[in-house]
Amino acid sequence: MSILTLFVIIPVLMLAGLWIARNLNQVRGVMVVGSTLLLALSVYLTIDFIHLRQTMPADQYPMLYTACHTWFAPLNICYNIGVDGISVVMLLLSSIIVFTGTFASWQLKPMTKEYFLWFTLLSTGVYGFFISIDMFTMFMFYEVALIPMYLLIGVWGSGAKEYAAMKLTLMLMGGSALLIIGIVGIYFFNGNGSGEYTFDILRIAQLHAIPVGIQKIFFPLLFIGFGVLGALFPFHTWSPDGHASAPTAVSMLHAGVLMKLGGYGCFRIAMFLLPDAATELAWIFIILTTISVVYGALSACVQTDLKYINAYSSVSHCGLVLFALLMMTQVSCTGAVLQMLSHGLMTALFFALIGMIYGRTHTRDVRKLGGLMKIMPFLSVGYVLAGLANLGLPGFSGFVAEMTIFVGSFGAKMADGSVDIMRRTATIIACASIVVTAVYILRVVGKILFQKVADPHYEELTDATWDERLAVACLIFCVAGLGLFPLWASNVISDAVGPILNVVTPQTLAVL
Repeated sequence: MSILTLFVIIPVLMLAGLWIARNLNQVRGVMVVGSTLLLALSVYLTIDFIHLRQTMPADQYPMLYTACHTWFAPLNICYNIGVDGISVVMLLLSSIIVFTGTFASWQLKPMTKEYFLWFTLLSTGVYGFFISIDMFTMFMFYEVALIPMYLLIGVWGSGAKEYAAMKLTLMLMGGSALLIIGIVGIYFFNGNGSGEYTFDILRIAQLHAIPVGIQKIFFPLLFIGFGVLGALFPFHTWSPDGHASAPTAVSMLHAGVLMKLGGYGCFRIAMFLLPDAATELAWIFIILTTISVVYGALSACVQTDLKYINAYSSVSHCGLVLFALLMMTQVSCTGAVLQMLSHGLMTALFFALIGMIYGRTHTRDVRKLGGLMKIMPFLSVGYVLAGLANLGLPGFSGFVAEMTIFVGSFGAKMADGSVDIMRRTATIIACASIVVTAVYILRVVGKILFQKVADPHYEELTDATWDERLAVACLIFCVAGLGLFPLWASNVISDAVGPILNVVTPQTLAVL
């Protein structure tokens, strides 16, 4: 059995343990043991993967830890799994968010058992998605990850939770409809060209048998289908409402991991399997992603709800991921995956802190908050560090990711080696989001933390509890660790990006 299968087996065992748990302590025990095992497994996998890569020739980069078992032979559907450097860092990110999300939900009531059942089911889909190299299996896990969101927001959320849950579900299911059309289209048209019908991603990329005209039909469907989850403009509108209404740990997992399925799918499926269409149609989506980056940052500036500020910030930062992937250079795509990792950690930290502040003050309105540094210094310092990471301060993960993206994107060139004016202009416009981000982050930090205490009742509030301190400290450690020591992640990701770009547009490998 491949070690990767444990990423599905452990959550399934957690579901069984939660099902038979009879009290709150048993529920918490199952979650702590399961999430700790998943975190330890992902750390071991990362270290072992790096070691194996160092012992292999530089020009050899197969999927590692592969396993394949036929599920439905008539359609050649297989449980086909394996990981490269991109998958490994995404598994590590997912495990960190599930672990910290468990402690961020330590005091959640009511129906704690049912909440963690759905939370664990969602994480099962996320893990299965990242280890799959069969399109059908990947889509199945994708749907498993989406379905629990409706109940997690609709039952345990706040505010207009029913509206937000329904809006999120309808828009993401609309994206799923586009995905299934695109996946089936790839399956049949690749088979017509090669005489081999398969859902195997690596095999389809190797055959490269889909006609360019057909690629141009299915590429927009797949890119938009995944882009909906990645908050691609104008299909992003579910994101702010969903984040604002979701409970704390769900916001952490949703923004920190689930939105990364969009960027991962765009790169691994849409661009990798339909490379000719990706090259020809990229300019359309570069325009849309540039709008996402700037629009998300500007929208965050005018919000007064802490969750909406972070939600629109996520639209901007996730837009950067798709933006960098479409630039199709080695450095920009490496930066895109680094941004997925960095933003996942940063936004999880933000949502955790916002949830903890809201649990004490019962408001997320910036206008009603003030003086929190005096009252709850631990949470306030954590919020300052999260803000500095979000605006790209050197020493934190945000700086590493964004600098890599902008350098790689600005160096993009056309097929003949000349400067690509369109991509360079889009990069300059996207860079403006850095200034806007600094404006709304510093404004909020100054208002809620350092001004006078807004409400005398806040003087009686307490600082973070031990479980909250553990979750926040873990995330701060990861954000700072990636910012100070980024090379291990950058090298692992870059090695995995190369073979995909070699299929999408070989000439870009010589450029940055």
